[in-house]
Amino acid sequence: MRPFTYERASTPQAAAAAAAAQANAKFIAGGTNLLDLMKHEIETPAHLIDINPLELDAIEDTQDGGLRIGALVRNTDLAAHPRVRRDYSVLTRALVAGASGQLRNMATTAGNLLQRTRCPYFYDVNMACNKRRPGSGCSALDGLSRQLAVVGVSDACIATHPGDMPVALRALDARVETVNAQGETRSIALADFYRPPADTPDRENALAAGELITAVTLPPPAGGVHIYRKTRDRASYAFALVSVAAIVREDGGGAVAVGGVAPMPWRKPEADAALAQGAGAAAEILFAGARPRRDNSFKLALAARALDAVLREAKGLEAR
Repeated sequence: MRPFTYERASTPQAAAAAAAAQANAKFIAGGTNLLDLMKHEIETPAHLIDINPLELDAIEDTQDGGLRIGALVRNTDLAAHPRVRRDYSVLTRALVAGASGQLRNMATTAGNLLQRTRCPYFYDVNMACNKRRPGSGCSALDGLSRQLAVVGVSDACIATHPGDMPVALRALDARVETVNAQGETRSIALADFYRPPADTPDRENALAAGELITAVTLPPPAGGVHIYRKTRDRASYAFALVSVAAIVREDGGGAVAVGGVAPMPWRKPEADAALAQGAGAAAEILFAGARPRRDNSFKLALAARALDAVLREAKGLEAR
């Protein structure tokens, strides 16, 4: 690990100002991803800004009946919150499916959104990776691709987003609240938060330099049956080969987002509209234009089957 300087932030705006003022600065909270990246010298920040002192750990009702989740809410606390369990249970299910109890006790809401890929070529500093070193190439294109993306990819990157929580948040139409060095705030739809890789896979999201996530907001509950299904190589502590977050209404419609298949949580409104026609119709829309590699084409069939299982489970639960 390389030397770095450190400070503790006093306010969200001060944290954003400190990050904007110093090149190669990073925010740190739980550190469950960043510290690993620093140890591997994939991330080499010159300065760390500790945001743990900030009062961003509340879960509050919003005036319109939704929910506001502070950026520093720990995954364990969020999964166990009564309103989340009652009204947004797909989120609880996704959180519990992720990592281990120890990591969930430390990992934060904002940190989950900003997790970086676990592509093995990103983690191997001896390999070419446009995400880690822009313009160097992508070793994954002709390498082992079993864990990697099949849709939303580019000729510069086929890495997947690794998270569980963001997949559920995408199905829930979440928004991301931020503040910058000038104290200006904005609210970004999660649909617009993640950037497709195109020619700049190192630019993973819509955040400007120094911009700090302060909260995630959820709209009023939409009702329906909430299901999160995660398919992985082992029963725990593993990233998804494919995951499905679904909210299924009695009329067969709803919302579906898929993880493990794209550089971001993957959702298409047209697929939501096709849910009532069955998993095949929705999957055909979700994966139109897919570009699987030699080792990961199985993900297309696996995702369609997982979605079919989710829809069948939803019907069974509605019938009870």
